[in-house]
Amino acid sequence: MTKNLQTVEWMAPGANLAAYMQGVNTVAVLSAEQERALAEDLYYREDLDAARRLVLSHLRFVVHIARSYNGYGLPLGDLIQEGNLGLMKAVKRFNPEKGVRLVSFAVHWVKAEIHEYVLRNWRIVKVATTKAQRKLFFNLRGAKKRLAWLTDSEAQAIADDLGVEVKHVREMEQRLSARDAAFDASTDDDDESSYQAPAYFLEDKSADPALQLEQADSEQDNSIRMAKALEELDDRSRDIIHSRWLEESKSTLHDLADKYGVSAERIRQLEQNAMKKVRTIMEA
Repeated sequence: MTKNLQTVEWMAPGANLAAYMQGVNTVAVLSAEQERALAEDLYYREDLDAARRLVLSHLRFVVHIARSYNGYGLPLGDLIQEGNLGLMKAVKRFNPEKGVRLVSFAVHWVKAEIHEYVLRNWRIVKVATTKAQRKLFFNLRGAKKRLAWLTDSEAQAIADDLGVEVKHVREMEQRLSARDAAFDASTDDDDESSYQAPAYFLEDKSADPALQLEQADSEQDNSIRMAKALEELDDRSRDIIHSRWLEESKSTLHDLADKYGVSAERIRQLEQNAMKKVRTIMEA
């Protein structure tokens, strides 16, 4: 058994899935007495080696559960990895005094992790967020393998069985039937099919003639107001504003201080007063 445990330790489902599944099946199943002894070592003495042996001896159980989710189009190796996380959580929380086998306790944790992974990755847009929707998703997904669109009686039967309203069954059925669509056209699409991409159906507000005219009028009005405001300034203040804000090669406070023979602080004050006057005139 030690040899088998060491063989499985370095293996991962993503590396070589076939070898991994063959390896986990070679690990001996623990007897009830062995399992309880290891569980007590972990629970009472925090023996990590006991935790490792409990996990490794139940990996085949995770593979069995993960295989039942193959129909969702997700890699089996990833499903197994997620299930293994659930198994480790279960082992950490397992109380040997409860009188149940680890496999019975762990099934909830393994399925919960796989469910979360499926819901995160099955579609770009989440199809189930509430507890009721998740319950519907997995139960209705199984039913849809045998049924086409549900009849009224079939929808009612599923609603009664799951304790939900019929309208919620219908809504989830529609979500399951939908498919993800790329927002932009694929580079492989030809001209006849690329126009169907959602990106081509968005309104280009920048191309609205009314908005373009409105923007042009606003810019023209601002230019006229700016020119009138600058005319109200004295020559020195107007030159400071031009030199500091309107010319391509802008002057520094020290450049203008040297030009007018005053301090840079005085230029800053003149600039501040001029800007305040320009804003007041433009807002009038």
